[in-house]
Amino acid sequence: MKRKYTYPILVVIFMIAYLLFEKYAHQTIDAPIVNEGKVKKEATNTYFLPKSTTGQVVHHNYYSLSYSEEHEQAEWVAYELTQKQVRNSDFKRPYFEVDPAVKTKSAHWRNYKKSGYDRGHLCPAGDREFSEEAYYETFLTSNISPQEHEFNAGVWNRLEQKVRYWAKKYDGVYIVTGGILEDKIDAIGTEDVTVPGSFYKIVYDRSGGNVRMLAFLMKHEPSDKPLYEFVTSVDKIEQLTGIDFFPELEDTQEAELEAKSSYKGWSFR
Repeated sequence: MKRKYTYPILVVIFMIAYLLFEKYAHQTIDAPIVNEGKVKKEATNTYFLPKSTTGQVVHHNYYSLSYSEEHEQAEWVAYELTQKQVRNSDFKRPYFEVDPAVKTKSAHWRNYKKSGYDRGHLCPAGDREFSEEAYYETFLTSNISPQEHEFNAGVWNRLEQKVRYWAKKYDGVYIVTGGILEDKIDAIGTEDVTVPGSFYKIVYDRSGGNVRMLAFLMKHEPSDKPLYEFVTSVDKIEQLTGIDFFPELEDTQEAELEAKSSYKGWSFR
């Protein structure tokens, strides 16, 4: 009788030992990468980073993000796009990978498989075609959010292209983007990755003596509306997200810029 149970018990003990080994071995291996992710990088223009409501900010070489473990995605991704960085390159599209710099582990790409949603970039791969390293860096799951295909390939893509146009026209812009995570319409995968009901993008321009902001708030749905119809104020997005987007600006200037919802002076050709 004892022998009957010996093998199953050994199997259970082995599996537990293996899982514990996997957990702590990966923690040891990833520890240097997690620590490196805490270091601010010059290329991300960290002076204008928003505050994090989650306490988990990760600095990659070409963008920074604040990761929300609750929603299994970034609450914001921030980066600068200069005129010289706007290029078209024929890089091979890589597979998405879990972000080892996220201490709590970013969501696995399998959550998106057969979910009906695209793996929607927050920092677009198209904004990072100036180098292969920068391009590949956008294919981390900390930099994606579930998006309906018609939205991702439609109005959201039009906005991304417009931002690249402004980066060239105005000699560089600073961008903050993400989903309105509290406006949750669905969850996908075994990790319950939040599907936001809306997405935002903020563009900050300091070129040629200009200091101005333009904010967009889009419902997560297909639309043929012109982009200027989605213009809102940064204040509005702060109310919806609880994020302080430009805390390093002088208070009076910050208040003035974030209150505006005018697109006057921005080219929408």
